[in-house]
Amino acid sequence: MSKVRQILDMNAFDGAGATGAVARRLGNLGAASVLFYREPIEMVSASGAWMMAKDGRRYLDFYNNVPSVGHSHPKVVEAVSRQIATLNTNTRYVVGIVDDYLDALKARLPDHLENVVLTCSGSEANDLAIRVARAVTGARGIIVTETAYHGNTALVTEASPSALKRGRLPDSVIAIPAPGHASYGEDISAGFRAATEAAMAELARRGMGTAALLVDSIFSSDGIFADPAGFLAPAAEAVQSAGGLVISDEVQPGFGRTGEAFWGFARHGLCPDIVTMGKPMGNGFPVAGMAARPDHLAAFCRETGYFNTFGGNPVAAAAGLAVLEVIETEALQANAAQVGAHLLSGLKALSARSPRIADVRGAGLFIGVDLCTADAEAAPDPEYTVTVINALREAGILIGAAGRFGATLKVRPPLCLTAGEADGFLRSLTDAIED
Repeated sequence: MSKVRQILDMNAFDGAGATGAVARRLGNLGAASVLFYREPIEMVSASGAWMMAKDGRRYLDFYNNVPSVGHSHPKVVEAVSRQIATLNTNTRYVVGIVDDYLDALKARLPDHLENVVLTCSGSEANDLAIRVARAVTGARGIIVTETAYHGNTALVTEASPSALKRGRLPDSVIAIPAPGHASYGEDISAGFRAATEAAMAELARRGMGTAALLVDSIFSSDGIFADPAGFLAPAAEAVQSAGGLVISDEVQPGFGRTGEAFWGFARHGLCPDIVTMGKPMGNGFPVAGMAARPDHLAAFCRETGYFNTFGGNPVAAAAGLAVLEVIETEALQANAAQVGAHLLSGLKALSARSPRIADVRGAGLFIGVDLCTADAEAAPDPEYTVTVINALREAGILIGAAGRFGATLKVRPPLCLTAGEADGFLRSLTDAIED
């Protein structure tokens, strides 16, 4: 039986025999250091979907969703360079580009989410979202999924089961199984709603009440669960009908990645009360945010002030605005749909002939590939997954793992990926799987 794995332990370098630049990093960061691969890579540059190592080796990046429109995109670079050479300050001053960005971002959000608070990280955005939900509802209970990861502040870590190495979740947090067939059979929608309602009842029994259902709408850390589109709506309706809020964590699925919609929650027909955003917003420049109803934000601010020195600075706004413009002008959402469908088709074809692939699922350019033992049991095989990840690294492909057991390949390339690059990945994965 495979054991549950903590998210940062997946394919992490163990530190044994470190020398040179790797030893220097470990000496500086100590126990908090997180390096990938059996032999960590020293990177020096990147462009588009490719990264360049110090030894001159090029790697196709199928892991990193932070540079969502492509590494070192010239339009983002130019916008950031121009703004930092002009003015960078905090939000205590009125600076036009900040509100230009907020208006452009709100134009892509549901109309009821009229207020956006900009932060520096998704962790901060989710921390604020939980605090707002508790202020609005008067309840403390949070419902998440079993292998969720929502950030690293003290509050958000309590709602991130996959971040916990020891101990258990606090009484105010209940984790329910991820929305897959293994837990809910054929009717994922009804099963996930029933699990949510059971969690609400337990939170009531504990005297906590339900403040929010907090979900990453692609369930990335759980192993990527996208379909059937719409399965999230009944659970969300149950929470909202009972007076709780729905927080849609769009750090992973937002900004066109699923192809079908600009937001992951939109694929499910959700009307979230709060939307949190992060990594892809600035294409590598730190910018994140929380969008909320004005009355909800006001309820929080009556008791607690909020100010973020770097959140919403003009350079971050310039990066964010450039990202939105690139997604639109280069039709990257459509590209995610088209190249993602091509990639998904190729992966399913490989799965049909390989006993080592248990399942393939996803939307757009966010796909999960479950790897398993080759026997009749077809159990999750995290050790084999690490072997495949390192074989892909040797072939010049960067990829990560996800899922409860760390046995799911997390396919998450930049939105600018071409069909030719997707084919190169498929060839390398075929070689790694069939060796």
